[in-house]
Amino acid sequence: MVRDPKPITATILLSHTHWDHIQGFPFFAPLFVPGNRFLVCGPQGTGRSLPEVLAGQMEYTYFPVELGQLGAEIQYRDLVEGSYDFAGVRIYTRFLNHPAATLGYRVEADGVSLLYLCDHEPFWESLWQSDREPGSLESILHSGDRKHAEFMQNADVVIHEAQYTPEEYPAKRNWGHSAYAYVTQMAAAANVKRLFLTHHDPAHDDDFLTGLEERARALARSLPSRMKVSCAYEGCEEKIQAGDSTEPKADAVLIADWSQGRPLRVLVVDDDEDLRILARKALVQGGHEVWEAAGGTEALRLLERRTPDLLLLDLNMPAPDGHEVLRVIRSRERTRSLPVVVLTAHGDEHSARTSFDLGATDFLPKPFTPPQLNARVRASFAHALRP
Repeated sequence: MVRDPKPITATILLSHTHWDHIQGFPFFAPLFVPGNRFLVCGPQGTGRSLPEVLAGQMEYTYFPVELGQLGAEIQYRDLVEGSYDFAGVRIYTRFLNHPAATLGYRVEADGVSLLYLCDHEPFWESLWQSDREPGSLESILHSGDRKHAEFMQNADVVIHEAQYTPEEYPAKRNWGHSAYAYVTQMAAAANVKRLFLTHHDPAHDDDFLTGLEERARALARSLPSRMKVSCAYEGCEEKIQAGDSTEPKADAVLIADWSQGRPLRVLVVDDDEDLRILARKALVQGGHEVWEAAGGTEALRLLERRTPDLLLLDLNMPAPDGHEVLRVIRSRERTRSLPVVVLTAHGDEHSARTSFDLGATDFLPKPFTPPQLNARVRASFAHALRP
């Protein structure tokens, strides 16, 4: 006698809604079975609700079954940076560096930690501070890269995108993907035990990936690191023993303010009018309200009267330059915690380190793409809300 299988109750975590990450959704057979129940989660900040995005790819032009015709009961939830509990499983989320709103997930259950980090690219070209020994969290140059590594710290398993080789990456910069060398070094610095490289480039065949895997393993051994590195593949299975994973303390509090989804008020400070126009266009398309100041003096006067949610600050301006403006902002009670993204065409290490020492939230080189700017603004605001 064949018995009907028990109904499935499950949570689906979507990193983001680019097609290569959601196109399998309509072909997931359990969605068609009445009695099954699913909670589908994805990042807030896409401009449309999660059901709208998923329904869009299931219109009759593209697919014969509409979203509302699926047999299973489906609920949806937008997530932000923070900490969530799903049936006793602790989920930590963090925005990744990608042109679309993208979340990385850290799953903690039964004494084991597993992270899924896809899609993400480096915040900065150079990973290590030049006057420190490479290989430790403290030696990472850019604050964004350091916090990304801290999110992975002591994890049992990390599944991380590594689409490119270091030789391929320069031509693909700002596309939102990483080279295997960056990922391997970051995971080793974070004391990750097991690293799976994924999101393989369609141009890389099996032989190429075997060579990439060998190069990544050799790099891990040279650091030195006992981390086990493999390229992920279909049908891969791994048994994980409970380890000594530690929770990412910086992400342990849910950010309620961001979940309200209101537009941000962003002050753009730059003496280059063309840059201000570009930034305004990008941010308005992202649904935000934009204020402008043509220099440091004008910006400081405006900040005495009005406080934005975030400041985009050019570094190289006639006096007072960006560093001096940042120094004044951090000395004032009213703007001490204001998120500040420093923009510069001269991305040298000294400028970056000085900016972070003065309290910059992020450091973004010019030129940048509009999606990249919106992603960094969104992430910087979310990071700054953490206590």
